Amino acid sequence: MRVVFTLAALFSLVASGGTEQGDKDQPVLTVRSTLVQVPILVKTKRGDVVFQLSADDFLVTDNGEPQHLTLDQDTDSQPLALAIVIETGGAGARHLGDYRRLDAILEAVIGGVEHRVAVITFDSAPHLLMPFPARTGEASGRLRGLQSGDQGAAILDAVTFAAAQLRTQPARYRRAILLFSETIDQGSKTTLSEALHLISDTNTQIYSFAFSSTRSAVSHEASKFNSTESGPAHGCFSREGADSEYDGHYSRQVLDCISQLAPPLRLATMAFLTARNALRTKTAESIAQLAGGEFHPFHDGKSLKASLIALSNDIHNYYVVNFRPTSPTPGLHALHVEAPGRRELVLISRREYWIDDDTAPPLPR
Repeated sequence: MRVVFTLAALFSLVASGGTEQGDKDQPVLTVRSTLVQVPILVKTKRGDVVFQLSADDFLVTDNGEPQHLTLDQDTDSQPLALAIVIETGGAGARHLGDYRRLDAILEAVIGGVEHRVAVITFDSAPHLLMPFPARTGEASGRLRGLQSGDQGAAILDAVTFAAAQLRTQPARYRRAILLFSETIDQGSKTTLSEALHLISDTNTQIYSFAFSSTRSAVSHEASKFNSTESGPAHGCFSREGADSEYDGHYSRQVLDCISQLAPPLRLATMAFLTARNALRTKTAESIAQLAGGEFHPFHDGKSLKASLIALSNDIHNYYVVNFRPTSPTPGLHALHVEAPGRRELVLISRREYWIDDDTAPPLPR
């Protein structure tokens, strides 16, 4: 189970023959190769997982263009690096007891593969409670000893921090985040664009389990987000290089940008913008959906265990298709995944990915 990510491979071609000093003087050819991996969970409308599909059963478009696909085999046997991220601040303090007896269920979610686990708590800031490469038993012990934090609930900051920890793990490991939090971010310093870029640019699957934020908290925090925040640098929705006629009228630029896109891309981009805007009031749910993961609401320990059991059945049954983009332009790429002629199937997959612009400064890692 791997998610969409951008893989930059650099190959140095050095002319054969000559001395060591001569080799150093030879010109080096740099080639950028972008591999996109899309995890897809396929179910019937009754909720049963569908097996035995092939790459030919899927259609994936990238910015409206169909792609040539290959299918990874036996992805459920790959080792797993798992970050368990738990809100202990704010309203999260009332749910600490729900996390203290999850030993057996966490084992089922991980399965019988080689694995390593980290535990991260957060209130107004993330805290590394247990670093990699611990095992499930150690993580369960940490969960039993959770302590309440301050009044913050910085979800985006915590997810960013967890992804940074996962980046330090071996490349052969699948990466996943189990997020336990309320529904709306409260107090993150990470911006919407930074969070979305991070979600798009990392090999990390996100599964969210959330209890409801209070209505007053949702209203207060939603008002703090900047609704005019621009899209990726140098992209269609960027403020950089925009025509002077749009000065002070960014919403008109967005509408004009969408109107210029091909119909499949327009629909995919509008879906992405809808999900992007939903981060203001449905942070935990939107993060999972944009990453192609799952969102489960819960209100007590019993409903949380039921949701984790459901996830343990899904997490090992993702298809992972691969393609190399026919148009690897920098910026946001809208993905659309379907199984042609199979309307009885329900597909859960990533909605977008991001290709970095080599001329733009990178986000903090």
